[in-house]
Amino acid sequence: MLRARTRRRQPNRRRKTISLDITPQVAASRMLLQGYGDGGFRVAGERLEGSHIIFPELTCPWPVTSLDAITLESLGDVIDKSGEIDILIIGCGEKFEPIPDDLREGLKEHGIVLEWMDTAAACRTFNVLLVEERPVAAALLAICD
Repeated sequence: MLRARTRRRQPNRRRKTISLDITPQVAASRMLLQGYGDGGFRVAGERLEGSHIIFPELTCPWPVTSLDAITLESLGDVIDKSGEIDILIIGCGEKFEPIPDDLREGLKEHGIVLEWMDTAAACRTFNVLLVEERPVAAALLAICD
């Protein structure tokens, strides 16, 4: 005759928890975006007011406050660094708007690929590419909450 075996329950054992730090590791000289809103950005621990162009190791005020003001001339600082930058992410404000046709072509002539998105997405994308050590810059329109 077969008897069913019953399994004895073990006393509740606490599972060992492991703590992981998921903060991206970047060099101290890198311009990691830590926040945006209220008309500016927090970059590498510093509050920056207004729109800015962010390079991996440098930030520049960007005197652009609207989509209409985004031109090749307003992106002169990026074009000047075209030998160091392959990708330009433009944060066009609170919501996605169509890309001006001449802008993409003009940047392409300088060897720069344009990625156009709302400012929130641009901040996140810049950080990912920065951590990957990609040759990227971001031109970000400030969002006023």
